[in-house]
Amino acid sequence: MLSELVEAKNDREAPSRARWSSVNFAEKYGLGGLLVLMILVFGLFAPTSRLFFSPPNIQNILANQSVTGLIALAMVITLVAGYFDISVAAIAGISSVTMASLLATDQVPIGIAMLVAVLLALVAGIVNATLITTLDLDPFIVTLGTYVLINGILLAYTGGRVVQGVPASIGNWGAGQWLGIARPFWLLVLAAAIVWYLLNQTPFGRKLAAIGSNRSAAGLAGIGVKRHVFIAYMLGALVAGVAGVLLTVRSGSADAASAPSFLFPALAAVFLGQTTTKSGYPNVVGAMIGVFFVAIAVNGFTLLGAQNWITQVFNGGVLVLAVAFSKVMVRVRDRNAKKRNGMAT
Repeated sequence: MLSELVEAKNDREAPSRARWSSVNFAEKYGLGGLLVLMILVFGLFAPTSRLFFSPPNIQNILANQSVTGLIALAMVITLVAGYFDISVAAIAGISSVTMASLLATDQVPIGIAMLVAVLLALVAGIVNATLITTLDLDPFIVTLGTYVLINGILLAYTGGRVVQGVPASIGNWGAGQWLGIARPFWLLVLAAAIVWYLLNQTPFGRKLAAIGSNRSAAGLAGIGVKRHVFIAYMLGALVAGVAGVLLTVRSGSADAASAPSFLFPALAAVFLGQTTTKSGYPNVVGAMIGVFFVAIAVNGFTLLGAQNWITQVFNGGVLVLAVAFSKVMVRVRDRNAKKRNGMAT
């Protein structure tokens, strides 16, 4: 009799376990699987096969995503704590225009120009952090406002013109390679490794995650919520500042209108990344997969001869779908977890 009851219980639990297993598998490998599938489609089966795997195209994809990837990393740092920072793309613009202006107009040494550019980006991050943590203003509204404000200031400063006159050695470095791979890509790999370690292997990162999971509980547990969020905005601005420096290095100039163009690809990548590894939560690995998912898709469409508006449609569509899918996955996961806990009792 007892064995029959156990078998009946197992029969009831089996479908739930199967559903949970499939959801868990989709969370971990769904985006990575789609990325591999897309590479196969564009690289082997589509009319783009010869061009897609050509060394120049691969180098182009790797190098072009370095700035987008850094901006995505800057977003992840604050999003882990549950706070938006829309302004990071504009902060990268501050850094880019500052560096180019100092090099072209004032003939400042390269190292000092880079340092000043990143420090100005840090100042912008401190302004955001102060408004959000001291005045308790909504982070989305604050950073959206500073995003628009910074873009306006940069356009006024440059007069809408491209800042040129950057030494050729800067552009040559950005166009160079290490081990046969574009140097900017290696910088992105290094930055991603540092941010991953910070968020996953340090007490600071774990406290940020605790704040993002339950802000009130984190405060009751003795975590300095405002202090950690303040530092997160500073770190995000620093990474965005590095992105701006790299943008100038890669292009050999600075355009006030170029940095904001990285905002939506980075946002799409970050929210796509939330559907992997830790469903519903920002993470470095997922964001990097998301960056190259978006990049490879856009590159493939471009090779197929798609018009420029396809890029904007794709970025916007992916962003909406990623947010929706992330929410659905979280709800399914939580519902299945409750069912499993109920059956266990």
